[in-house]
Amino acid sequence: MIVTVDTNVIFSALYSNKGASHCILRLILDEKINLAISTQIYFEYYDVLIRKSSLKQLNLSVSEIEDILDLLALLSQKYHIYYLLRPNLPDESDNIFVECAFASDSKYLITGNIKDFKKSELKGFNFKLVMPGEFYKLWSIKNE
Repeated sequence: MIVTVDTNVIFSALYSNKGASHCILRLILDEKINLAISTQIYFEYYDVLIRKSSLKQLNLSVSEIEDILDLLALLSQKYHIYYLLRPNLPDESDNIFVECAFASDSKYLITGNIKDFKKSELKGFNFKLVMPGEFYKLWSIKNE
C-alpha cells in the first residue's frame, strides 16, 4: 500500500516513540507500507526538521536528521511531479502532499492537520485523507 505522509506526522514520530505517528514511521521503516515521496516533499521534511526549534524539541542533530531522511528516501517510492495541482489549500506548502498523493496513486494522505486539507477542493481524488490514529487503526484491522 502506498501512502503520502505530511511533515507533521514525521515530526511527531521523531518527537515521541508513542502514538500513531511513530507506529506509521515504524511501518515505513519495516517496509510494511510504502512511502510516496517527491523532491519537494523531501526538502519540506528537511527544512522543517532542521530548524533550530525542531532540533531542540526533537533532541536530534542535523546529522541525525539527515540520516533519518536518507533512510526514508532509500525506502520510499520516488515520484517526479511534472504538473501543479491547485487544490487551493490555505497553506500553499501543503499542495505538494496532494500532488504527490495524486501522482503516486496513494491510498491515503496521512496528516495531523486535517482541517486545512478539508477546506480544499479534494473531491474526486482517489486517496483518503486521514489522521495518523485513524490510519494506524485501519491498517491494524486489515493487517494484524
